[in-house]
Amino acid sequence: MTAFTVRVDTTSPVPPYDQIRAQLAALIVTGRLTEDERLPTVRQLATDLGLAPSTVARAYRELEAAKLIRTRRGAGTRVATPPSKPTRPGPDQLATLARDFTSAARALGADTEAVLTAVREALN
Repeated sequence: MTAFTVRVDTTSPVPPYDQIRAQLAALIVTGRLTEDERLPTVRQLATDLGLAPSTVARAYRELEAAKLIRTRRGAGTRVATPPSKPTRPGPDQLATLARDFTSAARALGADTEAVLTAVREALN
């Protein structure tokens, strides 16, 4: 298992499950978590973050619904095979990525200007 960090800001208006989902989705989409890589158990990640297991379970369910992870009894939760990349992203896909990035950035404590600066720099 690759070492990765998920942080949750309990003072953020973004729900903790959504912060977890967004951060893990970003790690998967950017390739920092690779296909078949094992994720911590729901119980372990909940303990690490000081959250209820149901919060982490919801994040994992949403990632599974998005086909980013898969869970099999006895094999644990792993990063799924990435879907084939479309030639051109649709507006809905871009909106989802923007929401995920924004949620993850806010969970790290970034304000609006810092988020916009990061996006501008990434585009250059």
